[in-house]
Amino acid sequence: MQTVVVRNLTIGAGIPKICVPIVGADKEEILTAAQNIQDSRADFTEWRADWFAQVQDLQKVKQILAELRGILGQMPLLCTFRTKQEGGEKQVGLQAYTAFYESVVQTGLADLIDVELSAGDTAVRQLVAAAHANGVKVIASSHDFHHTPPKEEIIQKLCKMQELGADLIKAAVMPQNREDVLTLLSATEQMCRESARCPVITMAMGAAGVISRICGETSGSAVTFAAIGKTSAPGQMQAEELAQILSVLHHYMG
Repeated sequence: MQTVVVRNLTIGAGIPKICVPIVGADKEEILTAAQNIQDSRADFTEWRADWFAQVQDLQKVKQILAELRGILGQMPLLCTFRTKQEGGEKQVGLQAYTAFYESVVQTGLADLIDVELSAGDTAVRQLVAAAHANGVKVIASSHDFHHTPPKEEIIQKLCKMQELGADLIKAAVMPQNREDVLTLLSATEQMCRESARCPVITMAMGAAGVISRICGETSGSAVTFAAIGKTSAPGQMQAEELAQILSVLHHYMG
């Protein structure tokens, strides 16, 4: 499996990298959150643009990206528009979804974008091509907020994302019990061992799935999401606590 290098960060080797999302509704909230993240133990940040009240104004989106870039310096920036159907804040048509990302990658201000597999093969390929043409990496993702699919289905989706050209592949599921969490971890391990050519990111959401956010160095998940204050998904830990746990685990695993 190949690692992915984004600025000075290597994803897919060593301790899982911590990503902290920004979920502010206005410019002040967003930039304040970025400053807090820049001063934290996070490895990179995700701007959840679907939380931004004026996200339909692409000029304002570009202004936010420029100011985020100024605050974050060399910390990698992931830009994500999470659709309503996959747990996001806003519903948007496919044309507007692709136009948003094409506009973002052309700025050169975001290092990565997150493209949902549910957008369809054509749209994913189109956005991967647009991102790569502008030197931007792509995370392809799938989110199930209702249940945990069978292991074979999780692996199949991850393989599909890889086939579509994504640089990193991500699956998030909602466990109903402990067996579901083990299903997600088993799928991750098997994917990494047998099929992955790029870094894999997985998580089981909610309280039952917290263990999946800290055991990536064993299961194979290369990135884990945490919060500084407001969370963007159920089960996220606070970044400082997560960093301490990951460091202790890595020490004893080494």
